Amino acid sequence: MDPSEIFGWKKTGSLLLGRTSEEASILRKKVKQLTDAGTRAEFLTSSNLLTEEPALMLDKDGGAAYAPDDYQLDARSAVAFIEKSNRQFAAEGRYAEFYHEPATSLLRSSNHGDIDAVQTSKNILHSKKAVILAAGCWSGSLIHELIEHHGIELDLPIKPRKGHLLVIDNFKPFKLNHGLMEAGYITHESAPNSGSAHTAQTTSVSMTATMNTSGGLVLGSSRQLVGFNTEVDESIIKSIWEKAGEFFPMLRKESLVELRQNGEVRVGLRPYSAHGKPVIGPVPGFSNLFVAAGHEGEGLSLAPGTAEMIVDMVLGNPGKVDPSPFAVRGRVC
Repeated sequence: MDPSEIFGWKKTGSLLLGRTSEEASILRKKVKQLTDAGTRAEFLTSSNLLTEEPALMLDKDGGAAYAPDDYQLDARSAVAFIEKSNRQFAAEGRYAEFYHEPATSLLRSSNHGDIDAVQTSKNILHSKKAVILAAGCWSGSLIHELIEHHGIELDLPIKPRKGHLLVIDNFKPFKLNHGLMEAGYITHESAPNSGSAHTAQTTSVSMTATMNTSGGLVLGSSRQLVGFNTEVDESIIKSIWEKAGEFFPMLRKESLVELRQNGEVRVGLRPYSAHGKPVIGPVPGFSNLFVAAGHEGEGLSLAPGTAEMIVDMVLGNPGKVDPSPFAVRGRVC
């Protein structure tokens, strides 16, 4: 198995870019935090960055936090690989798929007992140990619908946050050696209405850029609180392109219309948590119902750790991570 071919896995290192002296100062502190935690990191000045990324242009006051050991993968390919791998366990009764069959209610023998099963539109799925609700940006509305007739009110603050990516296949004008993002990307991730590069209050656009394993340029990224709408917004694509041109001047010489003939726009919904952290833990009022949701755009990278936390909770094992910052209790509206 070649991971680079199957799900675009490759070691690129990452650069978090700051364009002002203020952002550079923040990034220097970020590097210290990473190194103190045992992660390899260093601060690169704007002149140092020219060696790493010749196409990148920052003012002399700018710089970057460089994490050389970071990897990247293609989310679509990774999910397809996980799905295919899981199907190998279907014959053993350890895996099953129920697409287009929404959950409608939770069944339990008494008002204070364990959940015995999940009722869907077509089946009853029995539970042996626990029920884990991990429905992404649908988790908030779904859990409200599932438990309200049990006399428990719970409004989980998880909303869909729409995002656009522009993928240009076989990109020739220049190559990127790392995954890059501007420092504002992190701010926008946790604060949806700050630093907007677009007109709507609930929209932000931050520069992210990398090359995939096929030589395509992948540019992002937008965040919009517009419900479950997944239509392509051309004004957002224009903003992403213009934002990328601020960092890569060579892009200003290229025609976006022509380049898009060899590419695609990807639109998806991230499960946004208003508190900036995922919700992981037991649901109050139920002894064997757990939630794992609200990971924003980091679901794949945080999935292994989240799964380990949930398994420890279900089995009653001592946890390796303090779960209190992620608890359901105290995070509800």
